[in-house]
Amino acid sequence: MSLQWTAVAAFLYAEVFLVLLLCIPFISPTRWQKIFKSRLVQLAVAYGNTFFVVLIVILLLLLLDAFREIQKYGVGEQVDLKNNPIAVEHIHMKLFRAQRNLYIAGFSLLLSL
Repeated sequence: MSLQWTAVAAFLYAEVFLVLLLCIPFISPTRWQKIFKSRLVQLAVAYGNTFFVVLIVILLLLLLDAFREIQKYGVGEQVDLKNNPIAVEHIHMKLFRAQRNLYIAGFSLLLSL
């Protein structure tokens, strides 16, 4: 997996962890209120809108790139098997990676919204 898709996958795992953390009721509401009123969170809120828009644009570009890759490698019947017998497996491998990247970017975009 390339560096960009590793970063997107790490972001997806962090989002899932954060959502699960917020769903577990082991922290009292007063503690959450103290956390959300802290200076660090207020600073994050101040720059959060810009960060959110940039993040959405990056995830959309990666989603479109993954979709383009699927379209590119989805034409596996055009490979000449007489000259290169391993070509079909290679195209299927590239198609699998493109589909994996599409799912990673799609789920990251869905959870960020």
